[in-house]
Amino acid sequence: MTPLRVLVVDDSAFFRRRIVEMLNADPGLEVVDTAANGREAVEKARSLKPDVITMDIEMPEMDGISAVRRIMHAYPVPVLMFSSLTHEGAKATLDALEAGAMDFLPKSFDDISKNRDEVARVLCRRVTSIARRGRLSTRAPATSGSGAAASSRPAHPTPPDTGGPVNLRDFGILAIGASTGGPVALQKVLQPLPADFPLPILLIQHMPATFTPAFAERLNQQCQISVKEAADGDELKPGLALLAPGGKQMTVETVAGRTKVRIGESEPSQHYRPCVDVTFSSVAQAYGGKALAVVLTGMGADGREGARLLKQRGSRVWAQDEASSVIWGMPGAVAEAGLADRVLPLAAIGPKLAGRG
Repeated sequence: MTPLRVLVVDDSAFFRRRIVEMLNADPGLEVVDTAANGREAVEKARSLKPDVITMDIEMPEMDGISAVRRIMHAYPVPVLMFSSLTHEGAKATLDALEAGAMDFLPKSFDDISKNRDEVARVLCRRVTSIARRGRLSTRAPATSGSGAAASSRPAHPTPPDTGGPVNLRDFGILAIGASTGGPVALQKVLQPLPADFPLPILLIQHMPATFTPAFAERLNQQCQISVKEAADGDELKPGLALLAPGGKQMTVETVAGRTKVRIGESEPSQHYRPCVDVTFSSVAQAYGGKALAVVLTGMGADGREGARLLKQRGSRVWAQDEASSVIWGMPGAVAEAGLADRVLPLAAIGPKLAGRG
């Protein structure tokens, strides 16, 4: 198989060398060039037509966010951002994702792992995943703010969903899990929901602890429903979405007729923090057959076992379709296990929940 071609963009020559060394050590990847600023990145993306770009955010002449916007307009290509794990870094990364970047990693490699080999494995796996997704794309220009995968087409298209509007009176809670591509996907799902949406909502997005406050704040500004980062003891209320804090686990429990979230530490065996399976499993125990769960774009299979428990209790599970997913790992795992009641394009999920689909 022809190696995936990578363009590495960063104003630090030292960081560029480190990235190039790790990527070129993978036989499935080939760094075709580097760029020291966003302006060079735009020019080289156009001339070299790489399969994927790694991009710093803060650079001279043109920052990474502006470069992503121009690249997505002229030549859509998967972009992996490198971000500082600060509140300001979170805001900038979310801006980059809205501009069209597919994924991000911490720029400080110690935040990924203290083990250099593990850092290289994570980097190469992320770059490979989004680059392969890009190769499935028609490469038609993405619409503004839609992300590079907006016009992607899968190798095996999923048949369209033929179900009608959902009757929310059948449910007591809505739980949504996501990972890679999730920030933009969650925004698109939640924005159509009215302020008087009749169900409480739980959101589980794989994201660092420093990012979730900024992400909750952004969603709250963009949506008609209320969104906040969940705190231990928060009561579930209709029209309120609680976002699981990064680095923690979010579960629900009902005491004396009142359902609240519990925020706790992760077990060493729990790879994802927060973990969709953990939250879905607690929802299955608390709500039985009265839950509606939605699994959105993301790498891996987190959410599948939680969805299995929900289905065993009689709840409903929806999965995002392959064509609209940045990575069809999580929703694909649910669909391929036969656990999805509906497999829906991203653009249809919010309107169906709002009663307009």
